[in-house]
Amino acid sequence: MQASKLAVALCVAAFAGATWAAAAADTPATAKEAEAMVKKGVAYIKAHGKDKGYAEIINRDNKDFHDRDLYLAVHKLDGTCVAHGTNEKMVGKNFIEMKDIDGKEYIKERVELGKAKTSFYTDYKFPNPMTKKIEAKTAYCERLDDTVVCGGVYKK
Repeated sequence: MQASKLAVALCVAAFAGATWAAAAADTPATAKEAEAMVKKGVAYIKAHGKDKGYAEIINRDNKDFHDRDLYLAVHKLDGTCVAHGTNEKMVGKNFIEMKDIDGKEYIKERVELGKAKTSFYTDYKFPNPMTKKIEAKTAYCERLDDTVVCGGVYKK
């Protein structure tokens, strides 16, 4: 009888854990998580060089730089994308004049802030990889040499 109670308890615990993990996977990332990921990305690029760092930011299997709706993007201070966590086709293209749905030139703002500050937040609208809808987003960014490394979270 004791063994069956233990088995039931373990099943309940396993179900609760699986339910919590599924809920956590659907939970949007937070601003603190974005800051931590950007800092991790900056440290990785500094330690391993730009080529390896950018490759790992692009690599969707790298969970250090891809977590739910949170990923990194890196732009040169002229607006050229050098790494993007959800769309590798953006790499090498200049987005200085790119506008969000409201007409905001958010990459231009990002690089201008990057020239003036070592870290900052910026708001814009962008497609959410989890919902596939355009949503309000805020990105935490840090300047690294001639680039800005950013990680954004969707506002709810």
